Amino acid sequence: MDAIPTTQDDRRRWLIDSLLAKLASDERVEVPSSRDGQRALLRALLNVRPPKAVSTEFIAVQDAYLHERCLEKGITRLEDLVPLQPHLYVWRGDITTLATDGIVNAANSQMLGCFVPNHGCIDNAIHTFAGVQLRLACAEQMAAQGHGERTGGAKITPGFNLPARHVLHTVGPIVGRRVTSRDQLALASCYRSCLELAARSGLRSLAFCCISTGEFHYPNDQAARVAVDTVRSYLQNADDPLEVVFNVFKPVDDQIYRDLLQQR
Repeated sequence: MDAIPTTQDDRRRWLIDSLLAKLASDERVEVPSSRDGQRALLRALLNVRPPKAVSTEFIAVQDAYLHERCLEKGITRLEDLVPLQPHLYVWRGDITTLATDGIVNAANSQMLGCFVPNHGCIDNAIHTFAGVQLRLACAEQMAAQGHGERTGGAKITPGFNLPARHVLHTVGPIVGRRVTSRDQLALASCYRSCLELAARSGLRSLAFCCISTGEFHYPNDQAARVAVDTVRSYLQNADDPLEVVFNVFKPVDDQIYRDLLQQR
């Protein structure tokens, strides 16, 4: 191997070339000349890469690249936030820049991350910025389990290149024409399972995304009500409560959660 690249531009191009060399495709992929174009291509290539063994050289370059990308985006820490109620926070921003003990990923039953290039879901973002190690870790757990992940459960992995130390993966319910009582119970189970697993794993802080909204079609306001009620109930009965962040991305969700937390 040539000398390991030391600049972000060189690392990005090195990673792209390495991934393209192993891409099972006869189609020639043109590498954009712009930084943003290359970033999009690298993300797409990482998204479609299967959970196969990877060289130590690739890991070294990828980790250096993702570390710098994280610093470029900026890191938000729990002490930067102000609780709206004891142990409860609302924060609008990119969950892949949040330095809590754990963040929650809205996964699918395959539990391997999103394979759609540059998809806008949180599963895609978390796997992209954690690095290829996250998909490998998830694949190892799923191989040991031998079947898809059940709705409402939770699994934990390291955060790898994320500021968060751990990622908790949960599969939320997919809503049909209307929200059913079964959907409500399943979504509550997602929050409860993550909280219980975080406590057992010694985590002191945990950030939840808006589980089952978006691609899984759970109405935002109804999902937020389940989230807040479930977390409140858990914390009220906990001997040593976690610090819990409700992470939102859209202004409408930010307002929904703030309104709910102002209701005692």
